[in-house]
Amino acid sequence: MNETLCRALIQARLTEEDVAARLQVDPKTVRRWLEGRVPYLRHRWAIAAIVGADETDLWPQLRITRTRPEEVLAIYPHRDAVPREVWLRLFGSAQREIGILDDTDMPVAADPPIGAALAERARSGVKMRICLHDTNMSTRTQEAVCPDGGDTSEVHKALAIYAPLHTQGKVEIRLHCRVMYNSIYYADDQMLVSQRVYGTPIKSAPVLHLLLAEDGDMTAAYSEAFEAAWAAGAPVQG
Repeated sequence: MNETLCRALIQARLTEEDVAARLQVDPKTVRRWLEGRVPYLRHRWAIAAIVGADETDLWPQLRITRTRPEEVLAIYPHRDAVPREVWLRLFGSAQREIGILDDTDMPVAADPPIGAALAERARSGVKMRICLHDTNMSTRTQEAVCPDGGDTSEVHKALAIYAPLHTQGKVEIRLHCRVMYNSIYYADDQMLVSQRVYGTPIKSAPVLHLLLAEDGDMTAAYSEAFEAAWAAGAPVQG
């Protein structure tokens, strides 16, 4: 019996049927996991994300063979695989600062619950920096359009989504028109990074869930990338 997993589900107020529905498996499969069977990797990551735990806490036997860096909390095959609960927990737990380096063709705040979570944090006084990028413009077009604040429908739609936050607390919005290699979303000490894969839509690329640490090489690299994009961005007036 995996008592740690049982307790985690109880604390998250989830039943076997709830987990089965979210992971699209048979409830009997969830029961076998509770009885001690170790799920496949994708299911372990999904369960860990749902209950807000590391997979090695739920299945300690994995620590012996774990090879990924400690700053990597989870890896998702694509952005749609990141549970909404993870986004809400990331932004909703922020106490100091939120940073968003986002695409204008697929802004994360287009999901109403996520947008509401960001608005609530902004009203509470959390500093927020939002840098938007249009992936559909060519480099030459980007350089010509960016100084004027953008003129594509994608830019306008994304700005309309994020604009309400501009009136809330300490929120700054900038438009980034250079080549962007990742979409980055951080809140205090955690970060979600959507990778770029040549020829693959951003929504289909892998996503890393990272824990920011002073000695973390990966998080340091992505933090520097965010700051570089922010410094190159043009301020958007409210």
